[in-house]
Amino acid sequence: MTQVTEHGGGVWSLRVPIPDNPLGHTLVHVLDTDRGPVLVDTGWDDPASWAELTAGLAALGIGVGEVHGVVITHHHPDHHGLSGRVREESGAWIAMHAADTAVVRRTRASDPGTWLDYLSRKLAAAGAPEDHLAPLRAARSEGRTRTLPGLGAALPDREIVPGELLDLAGRRLRAVWTPGHTPGHVCLHLEEEHPAGLPGHGRLFSGDHLLPGISPHIGLYEDPDDATVTDPLGDYLDSLERIGRLGVAEVLPAHQHAFPDAAGRVRALLDHHEERLGGLLALLTTPLTPWQLAERMEWNRPWDRIPYGSRNIAVSEAEAHIRRLVKLGRAEAVTGTEPVAYVAV
Repeated sequence: MTQVTEHGGGVWSLRVPIPDNPLGHTLVHVLDTDRGPVLVDTGWDDPASWAELTAGLAALGIGVGEVHGVVITHHHPDHHGLSGRVREESGAWIAMHAADTAVVRRTRASDPGTWLDYLSRKLAAAGAPEDHLAPLRAARSEGRTRTLPGLGAALPDREIVPGELLDLAGRRLRAVWTPGHTPGHVCLHLEEEHPAGLPGHGRLFSGDHLLPGISPHIGLYEDPDDATVTDPLGDYLDSLERIGRLGVAEVLPAHQHAFPDAAGRVRALLDHHEERLGGLLALLTTPLTPWQLAERMEWNRPWDRIPYGSRNIAVSEAEAHIRRLVKLGRAEAVTGTEPVAYVAV
């Protein structure tokens, strides 16, 4: 596949690789404006990724120093990782929703070991076995924290305000807050006629919120200092319905490929999550901890073949689904259990 794809109407996408990740790459979108090119996301902070980003821009006749601004759909390192480097080279502004900017600020300000301490406590409370917790504790005691992504992520200097048009000369790009994958995820609605005349209302830069062939990870929002009981899956499902009502002609996601029929994809994802919740209720006829539930859930491979780090993500996803079922009154914590087990009601 070619590295650069033209989508018409002054919009292109660049394939920026993600090292050692089955997703393969992030689609960084380039939007032409009257003040210069603006990027939607930037890709992972890695020398090979930077080389591909700059080569893709060069293929469009753009030097990285000409980039006017960077709009970030969410704080994850495969989207925000190279933002600081782009700003250093060009003086471009960086815009992000306040909720995700708060995550970046907290991560930068925290002692690197704080995250490992938090993750160890969280996994223990979810019922993780000792052999899973031991490597985290060893990494903490030996100070092996410098490789954690996001520790040096750039602080944005502009805020994306939901419902408002971004300050892009000659373009109509409106922010749509779509929490779920992260607390401050945004989609960006390009409110302009589709260049190929496809029926519908403009195009949508959907980040990770709406992807053509996979469902994004929905786990608990991570904040060691906040005890608020959030409902990320509920946020995501509500956000999906909001996007489905926009009636866009085409979706330009951050992974895989562009696609039409956003409303159809939204319906498929809503059905998928309803079916998944039903399947989990069937598992919860017996009390289970989040770790035990994750072991029994269907993933893209058997549990014993899921890598260590991916198990942490899977448990967070199990917790988000339990949180949703509890909020709906379809499951509850079993009194007196430690780690806490849950059962269907």
